[in-house]
Amino acid sequence: MGARDPEKTAVRFEGRPVTYGRFWEAVRLHAGALADLGVRPGDRVALQLSKRLDFLYLHLGVLSLGAITLPLNADYKPEEVEYFLRDSESALFVSDPERLHRAEAVLRGLPGTKPVCVDPEGPSWAQPLPAALGRVPGSFRPEYPAGDDDVAVICYTSGTTGRSKGAMITHRNLVANLLDLHEIWRWSESDVLLHVLPLFHVHGLMVAAQGALHAGATLAMHERFDPARAWDAIEADRCTVLMAVPTIYQRLMAEWDRRPRKPDLSTMRVFLSGSAPLSENLFRRFEAATGHRILERYGMTEAGMIASNPYEPERRIPGSVGYPLPSVAIRVCDDQGRDVPPGQIGEVWVQGPNVFKGYWRMPEKTREALVEGWLRSGDLGYQAPGDGGRLYLKGRAKELIITGGYNVYPKEVELVLETHPAVRECAVVGVPDEEFGERVTAVVVPKPDVPPPAPEELIALCKAKLAGYKCPKRVFLAEELPRNAMGKVQKNRLVERYGDSGSQT
Repeated sequence: MGARDPEKTAVRFEGRPVTYGRFWEAVRLHAGALADLGVRPGDRVALQLSKRLDFLYLHLGVLSLGAITLPLNADYKPEEVEYFLRDSESALFVSDPERLHRAEAVLRGLPGTKPVCVDPEGPSWAQPLPAALGRVPGSFRPEYPAGDDDVAVICYTSGTTGRSKGAMITHRNLVANLLDLHEIWRWSESDVLLHVLPLFHVHGLMVAAQGALHAGATLAMHERFDPARAWDAIEADRCTVLMAVPTIYQRLMAEWDRRPRKPDLSTMRVFLSGSAPLSENLFRRFEAATGHRILERYGMTEAGMIASNPYEPERRIPGSVGYPLPSVAIRVCDDQGRDVPPGQIGEVWVQGPNVFKGYWRMPEKTREALVEGWLRSGDLGYQAPGDGGRLYLKGRAKELIITGGYNVYPKEVELVLETHPAVRECAVVGVPDEEFGERVTAVVVPKPDVPPPAPEELIALCKAKLAGYKCPKRVFLAEELPRNAMGKVQKNRLVERYGDSGSQT
């Protein structure tokens, strides 16, 4: 992995270049520091950090030791972090002083998890990473003991029951995806990727960052996404590739419209989109403004990348996610697992070396997801007749909400709302939103014998317990929830009723 020339720039972080030679030396040092702190093959190392270079050093250092990275959303609250650390039995929790202080009570209740601070000035009860880095001998070399089918990363993805599932991604899964994407997206050492995604996400870490490093390309990174700075960086860093989610493209277009002088995009060869559906309106608007057709692809935590539109711009079709990757097979099945004919909607099933090993310590959930070597995606779609298996997605069999590229499961939000003393019942849905793809929306039935809760009060309750992207943007009060004859809430009717509503009561 990486460029042959150690003097070539691997990463330009906030404008500061780091060569490949320095980059891999930093990975070696971080691997040695982790080993000094007791990390052994198979151990889980949880990372909760903002977007910073040492996230990459730590992640790759963990893999070089045969241990397992547990990337955690930087916005997770201590109550959320506690579940992941406890369920995974993480050996280390690596974070910054602010997040460590917030999670102190949680961490003191987890004696098997060693807190580690990435900065010199941190809590006295946390191990300082800089001190461990200083103890690494020059002779230390990581042994890379992991096999192809050993777990490299555990990514937690919520379940409809509210209990998160840890998707076990192997070294074989990572490499298979990198090889496929290198071929179909035509990566080369001359590429410069403008990295605008979070590093705790499959898209940002294993597709974008590791994709560029595998090719020996250069990563242009900033700690926070800013649309004005992103357009400026494309010119200044002579970027060739951008990977983003539809929400980011919406913000880039808003900034484009504000600018009297438009950015020079002459070095750009491909704009890619994923993690949420790209609307045809945004696809057309971006092409009309910039002259570039966005390449939409399809993936999921349990399989990395699955399908992609062709590299040739004229073959990219809005509304389609393209064709299976070279090593991937796709079926579209009915609810009995039987293939349906082209053009008929069914559940997308996936097979290939990209498919995950299963869910961490959840054998029943693994058996539900993996059937005779095929992954049941939970996504609904169809393959176009006579078009070589081109895939179109038509929604999800599950209740997953994708907002700004992040996954939100309604049950987790509903459980928080139901803790309010004035809430009788509630339902959380995703309603269409031009900027975020879907907007988290809650419909609440108050208890009859107490004053009804204010929508703002319920949103504040969620913000205290959940990461910001999971919190409802709108809360509506209703006398009852629509149900079918079996008593199940009809969430499709809620989406229809509240999708364009202007009032919160």
